[in-house]
Amino acid sequence: MFGFFESEETKKLKSHIANLGALAKIDGHVDPNEMNFIISIGKKHGMKADDVRHLISNAEKSDPQLPTNDSERFDQIYDLVEMMLADGIVDESEMEFCISMAARLGFKKSIVGVLVRKISMGVKDGFTREHIKREAQTFLNY
Repeated sequence: MFGFFESEETKKLKSHIANLGALAKIDGHVDPNEMNFIISIGKKHGMKADDVRHLISNAEKSDPQLPTNDSERFDQIYDLVEMMLADGIVDESEMEFCISMAARLGFKKSIVGVLVRKISMGVKDGFTREHIKREAQTFLNY
């Protein structure tokens, strides 16, 4: 591939897809619901399903590209939490992965657990992404 010529946006998207793939694999297998969720994220951003599958199968070979602003950071952790919930089973290692990813994405370590749980509860309660984002802003101070 010609990764050298990819835009920053493409690199960030691929990194995000790889992060989602890592979360899906953390419990030892990729549930079909998790794979469908990751593919839907890729398609939403113009990727083909086969490209998403290839990226996930080769995820450990890519360097992560972290988001550059709080809105992108929130969207990425939101997608990770939503995917954690996709198979209907929240494994403790998946929760820990989401919390560690929130810290790696640049959120304060003191609030990452609360952030992940707040997103998780909001998704379970049927609130929209934007509603959850507004609610989170009150304690994220961004």
